[in-house]
Amino acid sequence: MTDSTDLLLAERAKTHGSFEHHARLTQSLKRDMEQEPNWKGLSDRHQESLHMIVHKIGRILAGNPNFHDHWDDIAGYAKLGSEACE
Repeated sequence: MTDSTDLLLAERAKTHGSFEHHARLTQSLKRDMEQEPNWKGLSDRHQESLHMIVHKIGRILAGNPNFHDHWDDIAGYAKLGSEACE
């Protein structure tokens, strides 16, 4: 990796937590969601909105819970999911 990539990853770890922790947590949450009976009936937009919301929840739990962007992003993805409703 380049020095700039290493610096970027170190900076992101301050707000997002370690990649390993975040990946384990987020993938666990996604697996649980995808086992629910309604999952397969959701549109791609609804599924992706939920995936992204869980991704942001993972960042909150693995990283800095006081980083406003995580919470604002959840609101944005929830809005996109709402707009996909028929």
